[in-house]
Amino acid sequence: MDRLLYISTIGASQIEKAQTVHAHNLANVSTTGFRAEFAQAQSRWVDTPDGYPARVYGIADNPGTDLSEGVKLQTGRELDVAVQGPGFLTVQLPDGSEAYTRAGDLKQDSVGRLLSREGFPVMGEGGPIALPPYTKIFVGGDGSLTVQPEGQGPETLVQVDRLKLVDPPVDQVVRDPSGFFRRSDGAVEPASPDVQVVSGFLESSNVNAVNELTEIMSLARQFELEVRMMRTAETLDEAATTLVQVN
Repeated sequence: MDRLLYISTIGASQIEKAQTVHAHNLANVSTTGFRAEFAQAQSRWVDTPDGYPARVYGIADNPGTDLSEGVKLQTGRELDVAVQGPGFLTVQLPDGSEAYTRAGDLKQDSVGRLLSREGFPVMGEGGPIALPPYTKIFVGGDGSLTVQPEGQGPETLVQVDRLKLVDPPVDQVVRDPSGFFRRSDGAVEPASPDVQVVSGFLESSNVNAVNELTEIMSLARQFELEVRMMRTAETLDEAATTLVQVN
């Protein structure tokens, strides 16, 4: 009975972990630039102290993130930018390290610093970007930031900085607990001239709500099956105990 109960318990706990991944994806179906996480089931041997594989159990694993593009939604807002194709915007976290994001709903603070939606400084060619007072701003396809200075005519345009756009190798991109992406080796990715952006658009989440909901329902049925097996193990154990008492 212990084997049946053990495998069922492990199965139920791992199904719960997979449910968490899919629920997290579904909760972020409307989050700008969000990338869905994968959930994968694997079978593993349970080794005894002498090295003999005694039984098999399943685990839920998160092998990576779906980095496919989301849909571009037009907003018309000057500081909304969407990355076209592969690549990321770069932000500076409170510890001074750099992280990468696809969320381009940028904003300014009272001193002109360009910030991500979370309030982190957006990185440019020489560090965090600070914009001077301006009447209008233009974001070029290469990430260049050009402004019409306040009090000047439209013929007076000044390029003040360029967004740091990066394109790290896909196999070296990992999501950290804060929701941003980093290189798995901890290196700082240099700016890439090949990454392009479009102004006045935002990229939607790439989560497929129908698929995520279907997976959640399927996992719920599997969880019920594991619970049923636990109850069966309990029933068999009670029956065995009764037989021993009778004899």
